[in-house]
Amino acid sequence: MQSSGGITALSAAAREPVRTVLSGPAGGVVGAATTARASGFKNIIAFDMGGTSTDASLVEGEVKLATDAQIAGLPIGVPMLDIHTVGAGGGSLARFDAAGVLRVGPESAGADPGPICYGRGLQPTVTDANLMLGRLRPTQFLGGEFVLDEPRARAITKEWLRKQGSNLSLETFAAGMIRVVNATMEKALRVVSIERGRDPRQFVLVAFGGAGGLHACALAEALSIPQVIVPAFPGALSALGILSSDVVKDYSRTILRRVSRALPQVWLNREFVALEKRSKSDFAAEAWRGKPDYQRTVDLRYRGQGYELNLPLSKNLLRDFEQEHQRRYGYVHPNREIELVTLRLRAVLQSYRIRVGVDAFVRPRAKRGPLSAPEAPVLFDGKKQKTKLYDRGELTPNRMYKGPAIVTEYSATTVIPPGHSFRIDKVANIIISTH
Repeated sequence: MQSSGGITALSAAAREPVRTVLSGPAGGVVGAATTARASGFKNIIAFDMGGTSTDASLVEGEVKLATDAQIAGLPIGVPMLDIHTVGAGGGSLARFDAAGVLRVGPESAGADPGPICYGRGLQPTVTDANLMLGRLRPTQFLGGEFVLDEPRARAITKEWLRKQGSNLSLETFAAGMIRVVNATMEKALRVVSIERGRDPRQFVLVAFGGAGGLHACALAEALSIPQVIVPAFPGALSALGILSSDVVKDYSRTILRRVSRALPQVWLNREFVALEKRSKSDFAAEAWRGKPDYQRTVDLRYRGQGYELNLPLSKNLLRDFEQEHQRRYGYVHPNREIELVTLRLRAVLQSYRIRVGVDAFVRPRAKRGPLSAPEAPVLFDGKKQKTKLYDRGELTPNRMYKGPAIVTEYSATTVIPPGHSFRIDKVANIIISTH
């Protein structure tokens, strides 16, 4: 799996391993877009919250690449999906800074020692906070195969707070942790949407990863996102996305050609045909079968700028550039020359398509029967409320349910706050309405 959202041959990955640096998160974006399309949504914000970090990405019709990707502050010169990552996950550690302000992350408990409730950790994590608020069910974690130790989490957290000189109650502290980590993740969602000139209200939030469903509704409310999708098997969506990915090869040629009002169409076509010829040779050398589809794009900028916008090649490319520049940055330079900087060719060979809801996304069935307690007290906005408990495998498709509710399954837990409604659709996705 490549960071660009497509698979490649093992030999190619070994030759250019830099192309796989964000392969896991890229699989998640492809999986989120695939499952959302099956539910009838094309414009999504993918929200992947795992144990150590959160990955956010925006898909507007189709998965798009970043033109200025960086990893740990270092520029990466190969095509990558536009994924923004922050250090916020289920294992993110709480701390008080020198001014006594509560911070969460980016340090993480990791797998060893892990959260306190796993049995070895000694410092509070986001997972422990969710458990103390009642949002994680101790006996329903991993389908009941692993029981979370809530008494240990409460006792050690209380002692940790005493050592920090804090007189906060466990519930107040846990709720504060959730607000802090949500603020960090909300900023990441704003980076890929509002800072890219997109209105979050026109998208749906696809929440996955082991912890995504615990925080998705609060984030959607903060950004006025009308609906949340929690896919089937949310903890495995990145792997399922890789299985549904096409074979992809990306090519580019750096140029620097100034244009005024007309494109050099003949010259552009000749350059792209040369790149297509090269791609056919590479596909044949790796024994891929079939005829690839080609996507031609161009990096453009105003003369004198140090950054570019990537747009599909069309006869109206210059007009499209000015419209996108206006949307992204709020202004245009009508009398300044435009520079064509880089020609990019994306060759896509369609692989086997997972039929969502038939192959990989079959609705999971409960193995342990109904939950022993149909309701439990859960803290929302400082108040404990009776909350319905559901096993995802027992939910009836197309029936409307109302929050507050908690939906448990093997790989994740989903929290639906008061005032929200949700249903299971035809492809086994949970669709949550936030209004």
